Amino acid sequence: MKDSAQPESAPRAGLREWFGLVVLVLPTLLVSLDIGVLFLALPHLSADLGASSTQQLWITDMYGFMLSGFLITMGSLGDRIGRRRLLLIGAACFGAASVAAAYSPTPETMIVARGLLGVAGAAMMPSTLSLITTLFQNDRQRGLAIGIWVSSMMSGAALGPVVGGVLLQLFWWGSAFLLGVPVMVLLLVSGPLVLPEFRNPGASRIDLPSAVLSLAAVLPVVFAVKEVAVHGLDTATLSGAALLVGLVFAVVFVRRQLRLDDPLLDLRLFAERRFSGALLAMLFTAVSLAGTFLLVSQYVQSVEGFSPGQAGLWLAPAGLSIAVGSLTAPMLTRRMSPGAVIAGGLVLGTAGFLMISQAPVTGGALLVVAGISVAHLGAGPVVALGANLVVSSAPQEKAGSAASMSETANHFGSTLGLALIGTLSAVVYRRAMADAFPEGAPGNAGETLPGAAEASAELGGGAGEALLSSAQSAFTSGLNAAGVVGAVIFVCLAALAMLVLRTPRGDAAAEAAPGDDVRDPAGDSSG
Repeated sequence: MKDSAQPESAPRAGLREWFGLVVLVLPTLLVSLDIGVLFLALPHLSADLGASSTQQLWITDMYGFMLSGFLITMGSLGDRIGRRRLLLIGAACFGAASVAAAYSPTPETMIVARGLLGVAGAAMMPSTLSLITTLFQNDRQRGLAIGIWVSSMMSGAALGPVVGGVLLQLFWWGSAFLLGVPVMVLLLVSGPLVLPEFRNPGASRIDLPSAVLSLAAVLPVVFAVKEVAVHGLDTATLSGAALLVGLVFAVVFVRRQLRLDDPLLDLRLFAERRFSGALLAMLFTAVSLAGTFLLVSQYVQSVEGFSPGQAGLWLAPAGLSIAVGSLTAPMLTRRMSPGAVIAGGLVLGTAGFLMISQAPVTGGALLVVAGISVAHLGAGPVVALGANLVVSSAPQEKAGSAASMSETANHFGSTLGLALIGTLSAVVYRRAMADAFPEGAPGNAGETLPGAAEASAELGGGAGEALLSSAQSAFTSGLNAAGVVGAVIFVCLAALAMLVLRTPRGDAAAEAAPGDDVRDPAGDSSG
């Protein structure tokens, strides 16, 4: 456990450190934004590339799953080769993959480009938080810096559709990917000037079998979820087999980590209840928000009929609300325990999900946007204080590994939410359409709302309008179900926070002291 009596008189950060924070926040914002930037661009991209429903799911989810899968590995690699060096390597790769995605000629190349973007993002993310905890030695300044960093990370995914909508109004869908190029160039130019280099000279070589096993455990599970999302229970045998394979590799991975002196993932940290509790809260908060936000973004465009630009502007409050919640939470811990602040935020977020559960088929844009904004506001304390609790619950020598787990929980939860909540919505949609059209809806209308819009245009007249109306009603039912699930998850997490995250007032900030990073002998030189 870290020493909670970290001196408040620690050196205060100057202008260079704050500029360094700006440099670190930019890639964090962009990496998170890239998860949601396709929400509005996907229909246009799919039509242009001729992507099937399965390919659309892979295009949407590949980035987030690769990002989540490689975070722990990249965090360990950064400790060995230098965190700033890995950050800059990731930035260069991210810029190149962004160009490849923008000009992808086929769905397959787009899927590969999205996967490469995820790996590059994973190379950057662990270094950002670890470098922030090193730049800011003063407790209060570090708390504010982490709050800003968390706000950028979580609001980036929420603002993705906003940015994507504006760009779609002005340019073509590829412009959403080219947005990352100038940001990465700025990072490559300014990073060596304002960011110090840190590495752990005592760390052992990275355990490659552990890295391979971690991917072998995650990817079959991803495949199983996607198969159910696309084909329902028709592929239950194949999905179950894939899930079983993933679980077997997960057991092998866990056993190997427990035997290693310097494991890729130190599972012993989970014995600390606040550590595991905070990770669990962040994981399922991200699941609820990301999955529901995807449906909300589709609702305002495909049900309410807003243009991409209009939909983006309507969704902007969600991104702003989570930033407000993240920045306000550290101040509230001066009067309340972090567990109480987190629980209170989750109760507030529950109200937002209940609003979404009552969305009507028409005229519900204001209710839905207000609901998702309240849900994001209530989630702010979870992501802001959760990161501090995770890092402070780990020994100093494990602070870097703990930070990587914090980011993994957020990003894996977001990506998992897209698959799980998307699957729930798809099941509700298909059942509703099967009830409305017992003999089968024309074309792909019974599978997806875009498919129904296509079939409606081909039918025309009253029959086309009736088909589209039924599809919009079925989709809204799926959104309502997602709202109920989100509310249930948030209520359960609020109870968990009160029971497990009972940290005394002020300890979260005090305990989030920098880990035992070792300054590279080269100082600020480019390792």
